[in-house]
Amino acid sequence: MTNRQLHLGAFLRPATIHTGAWRYPGAFADANFNIRHYLRFAQTLERGKFDAIFLADHMAVLNMPIEALKRSATPASFEPLTLLSAIATVTERIGLIATASTTYDDPYHLARKFASLDHISGGRAGWNLVTTANPDAALNFSKEAHLAHGERYERAREFFEVVTGLWDSWADDAFIRDQASGVHFDPSKMRRLNHVGKEFKVRGPVNIARPVQGWPVIVQAGASDAGRQIAAETAEMVFTGGGPMADGQKFYANVKGRAKALGRGEDEILILPGAFVVVGDTMEEAREIRARLDGLVHYESAIASLSIALGVDASKFDPDGKLPAIPETEGGKSGRERAIGLAEREGLSVRQLAQRLGGYGGLAFVGTPQSIADQMQEWLESRACDGFNIMFSHLPAGLDAFVDKVVPELQRRGLFRREYAGTTLREHLGLRRPANRFFAEAEAAE
Repeated sequence: MTNRQLHLGAFLRPATIHTGAWRYPGAFADANFNIRHYLRFAQTLERGKFDAIFLADHMAVLNMPIEALKRSATPASFEPLTLLSAIATVTERIGLIATASTTYDDPYHLARKFASLDHISGGRAGWNLVTTANPDAALNFSKEAHLAHGERYERAREFFEVVTGLWDSWADDAFIRDQASGVHFDPSKMRRLNHVGKEFKVRGPVNIARPVQGWPVIVQAGASDAGRQIAAETAEMVFTGGGPMADGQKFYANVKGRAKALGRGEDEILILPGAFVVVGDTMEEAREIRARLDGLVHYESAIASLSIALGVDASKFDPDGKLPAIPETEGGKSGRERAIGLAEREGLSVRQLAQRLGGYGGLAFVGTPQSIADQMQEWLESRACDGFNIMFSHLPAGLDAFVDKVVPELQRRGLFRREYAGTTLREHLGLRRPANRFFAEAEAAE
């Protein structure tokens, strides 16, 4: 047994990850592009005491054949930081994590935007630092070709250093706003970054006060070797694709071990695999929901999902044959490895693998509130995770079922909070507030 408690994020991509979910009876077909729905989801998740809402993002629409794309509910969606700023006004405690790319943005822009979200929300912002795997994104940003995998991670490291340096531009007490003297800020408590590196040249300071949390929480989602290393160096939360529990244990030990080798404590980096959850009052009902969802996925969408995961055109493969050898590409590494591993582990044909990935092919908990809680508890106690980023089967019913049925079961077992203990995302996650690299001595003295 363990005294540890689960951390729970709600992963919205932009709404649900399952390709057939928007067609499920009673589902909100416009869930990914309707602000009223999002505000409702956020308030329900806060009622369920979730640590955070986690928004994915996409930098390109045309990432699959049009016959597949036309069946997808996610080609158009809100920009995450804008959406989370709106959600911040109708919530009080739940964390707000947005994905933003280090490959197709600039550090000054992102430093300013995330600091703004942190102030607007009272200290609830998080940045999911991604390098963008989709090569089609390059064509939307005045580039002819996608950066190579290694180059994307090299750029990401420098990007992180610049953004966090800009967040440290001001001491926490720099803005004195002394109306009597007419002095608004103390110039001795401002620093120019004056960064000059391979990718960026940024003077600073950023034109917003230091974030409430010092830095928004840093999240990382890559699972390749390069992704694990940058996570160990920079991340405070790692979102990983889930698979068998033994693989989860290996990933957990690997990333925590890398962090320890860099002088970081085990509790300074949290591992939260994604978990697709289907809740039923009985096992039979849960399985029927999953089967119905999977049956709503067209083959065009399924084979396109497989192509994206593998980084090659899978439509050319024999649908009823085994998956052929897949070459390395400059796309995402972890998705490719998960797809190949799933096919090998379960002996799936190309068609079967595509259908699984077209719905959702990763870690799934399908069952009753009690059986789902059993599995989550086993993962936590076996050191395979520190919690989960929950992917709901369909909206709103799948979300409501988890909050109303699974969360109370986790609370009954002492595995999840009944009330928020703090007001910031760092407090929810048990993470320290980073010291200011320029003004650490002054802050320590206070």
